[in-house]
Amino acid sequence: MKIQELAAKTGLTVYTIRFYEKEGLLDSRHVRREENNYRNYSEEAIERLKLVKKFQGVGFSLAELKEILQEHDANTLTNLQVIELIRQKMSEIARKKDEYDQILGTLNWMLDYRIALMNDPQKANSLFKLRHPD
Repeated sequence: MKIQELAAKTGLTVYTIRFYEKEGLLDSRHVRREENNYRNYSEEAIERLKLVKKFQGVGFSLAELKEILQEHDANTLTNLQVIELIRQKMSEIARKKDEYDQILGTLNWMLDYRIALMNDPQKANSLFKLRHPD
């Protein structure tokens, strides 16, 4: 199938598919060059790109994904290693969530403070003192 058809079937752009191919996420099982130098994609390419989207959707970076797929293709990952990768990603996401929760807390305080400055300067002063006691 041509790249436009693959894009339609995967929901990815032509540019993204070419980028993934350039990065080595698609190999000779997934894409072949015809005599006219056009790319011809196999049905396996659809499944591979859906897998890439799934991994990215749960927070894996392109570098992590490339490593995982290479090891998957070489059949060198054990089930225990995959479980450990998943646990590591879960820990990373939990750390990021904590950071975002702290950022949201600060932004909420900033919003409350700014609204109070407009409507009730005394309340704004109290909020500021609570946040900055000294």
